[in-house]
Amino acid sequence: MQTAISEHPYNFTYAPLLIVISGASGSGKDSVVKELIRQLDARGAHPHFVVTTTTRPRRDTEVEGVDYYFVSRVEFERMIAEGELVEHALVYGQYKGVTRSELRRAMASGQDVVMRLDVQGAATIRQMAPEAILIFIATLSERELTERLKRRRTEREDQLAIRLETARQEMQRIPEFDYVIPNPDQKLHETVETVLAIITAEKHRTHPRRARI
Repeated sequence: MQTAISEHPYNFTYAPLLIVISGASGSGKDSVVKELIRQLDARGAHPHFVVTTTTRPRRDTEVEGVDYYFVSRVEFERMIAEGELVEHALVYGQYKGVTRSELRRAMASGQDVVMRLDVQGAATIRQMAPEAILIFIATLSERELTERLKRRRTEREDQLAIRLETARQEMQRIPEFDYVIPNPDQKLHETVETVLAIITAEKHRTHPRRARI
């Protein structure tokens, strides 16, 4: 069977990519996504970022509708009951999920789509869209992860222990991803450059990914 590239060898247009950024809590995936979007925008790429809905309390540095949609637990459970979510999970006692309307809007944009999801959410998207690109962001060591979580000062000791145990389990699922990128302290720029390199390489595949949901 002929591929699109053999039928039209000088047609160097690229299908939009569905890029899923995941990783353990404390790995820095939020910072990676923010800097990735900033750099792509600066290059004129203007990807569509899928904003996750959560029941987690908003942090001082977060903006409603930009970082997350923040809703009550009652509202989130209503959304579950009425089938408004493509995927959702209960993570550390708080709900996170992506609405169908948000994902449809992103996929219809004609731009690359970037999603920031926990490991469970990434697995759900892989089932729905096998052609999605799954990238796992990791710390260099468990010690570094522990230090980051302590610096955030958002968890009690018992909550910290739960996050660390969950992180150990999530690290075991790295083989489910296409790429794994270490994100050392003070090296955010290098981490994002690696993500950008992956995106560039994926754009130049002779058999391009075509994610559909």
